[in-house]
Amino acid sequence: MRDHAADARVFKAFCDVNRLQILEQLRSGEKCSCVLLEKLQISQSTLSYHMKILCDSGVVVGRAEGKWTHYGISEAGSQYARELLEILTRKNTDDSCGEGCGR
Repeated sequence: MRDHAADARVFKAFCDVNRLQILEQLRSGEKCSCVLLEKLQISQSTLSYHMKILCDSGVVVGRAEGKWTHYGISEAGSQYARELLEILTRKNTDDSCGEGCGR
């Protein structure tokens, strides 16, 4: 049985321009939130909002260092996202339509 709530968190992480820009920045490695703020030109509260969604999805992980947090792409979280997309887009070979279908 799939955890559809966890699956939805992954897709939510990918459905915003700012979050996609953040992920693009993190592709080259871990970044301090101060660097992300500078590159994206958004407020601290807006960055915090987006980072919470990204971290809740499991695709991004954060670690505190002093007053700043450093973020990076989680290998396990990105693997989960890849597998999820594969599962949901793979053709289903189960030809049954269920009880009461009429076929």
